[in-house]
Amino acid sequence: MDYHSTFPRFFIIFFVTTVALPATTVVSIGINYGQIANNLPSPDDAVALVKCVGATKVKLYDADPRVLKAFANTGVEVMVGLGNEYLSRMKDPTKAQAWIKTNLQPYLPATKITSIFVGNEVLTFNDSSLTSNLLPAMQSVHTALVNLALDKQITVTTTHSLAVLQTSYPPSAGAFRPDLAPCLAPILSFQVKTGSPFLINAYPYFAYKANPKQVPLDFVLFQPNQGMVDPSSNLHYDNMLFAQIDAVYSALDSLGYGKLPVHISETGWPSKGDEDEAGANLENAKKYNGNLIKMAMSNSKKGTPSRPNSDLNIYVFALFNENMKPGPTSERNYGLFKPDGTPAYPLGFSLASAPNDAVNNSSGTGTPPRPPTSSTGYLSISSASSLERCCSVSFWFLVTVLILKF
Repeated sequence: MDYHSTFPRFFIIFFVTTVALPATTVVSIGINYGQIANNLPSPDDAVALVKCVGATKVKLYDADPRVLKAFANTGVEVMVGLGNEYLSRMKDPTKAQAWIKTNLQPYLPATKITSIFVGNEVLTFNDSSLTSNLLPAMQSVHTALVNLALDKQITVTTTHSLAVLQTSYPPSAGAFRPDLAPCLAPILSFQVKTGSPFLINAYPYFAYKANPKQVPLDFVLFQPNQGMVDPSSNLHYDNMLFAQIDAVYSALDSLGYGKLPVHISETGWPSKGDEDEAGANLENAKKYNGNLIKMAMSNSKKGTPSRPNSDLNIYVFALFNENMKPGPTSERNYGLFKPDGTPAYPLGFSLASAPNDAVNNSSGTGTPPRPPTSSTGYLSISSASSLERCCSVSFWFLVTVLILKF
């Protein structure tokens, strides 16, 4: 099949648009762009889709040169990942600097690379080697950026699973696992000194999937609901994601780092799943991601109950359905778009017009895009530890009790 000839030039018409976003909206949404697939469109076409969603930030899981080149002169902020397999090498500042000079510097400043996340959910692997290498690798990458005079424009951080929390209920009592505090504290100190945000991957879907009879669906989908009140702070929460974010802020505050900004580096909802994956369907994915994007892009909603004056910085997972991801069916169905560029489902609001030049950059060679060679893959997002799922279930069982009580 001539793949590129089938990529829709005017893919926006496939969306059902019901609510137009105001022209003055300040966009603050990002999107994860993974490539564990053998049928994805060209990076140039991907850029057009990122823009049509209205995203101004993109998170990559590697430094694929084709992708970095495609985002040149687009104004889109790019976060680049250094996988866990790089940590032992990145401890050496010389190797870290060589990696940056080879993989990032050639694309600057045309490509707006603003951050490098070193390692993905390292601390919840319970791998002592990875854990011991994490901070030294982050420090070496930062030192390399300083030596190259790039530290003012590129920050260094890492991503965490929500399983770093020991306690998440109520949000005001959020606390990290005691065994992780000794390694978290120096990482947080490094981030405060270098000005990088705390990145957390948070999926309310997992809490609902684990106990759909007790977790209120409207509460996790940003739908109208009576919400819950934190009994300690008296703050009202009308969605689970904000409660999770504030639990992380409380955990940071308990270690003395409450001013460190929290960014959601991954969140999303699958549009399809196996029989035992409760809630994984098109309607719920449409509501979760559609409501989330509208909220993040709205001038009327800013911050969480405990941080009302802080900007929301959220990266939706993910741009595409990725057909080569292992695991349950849901893993391959988190995308806002199918590989042919058509929407996986309507988001429920008007999207930005896709730039014609970006869409017209398809190669038109008639050959399918080759599988990515530089992408080594990223962690399965349903591989959350049993601790994370247990915490989510216990948290939201108590939430349900409070809702019923009050």
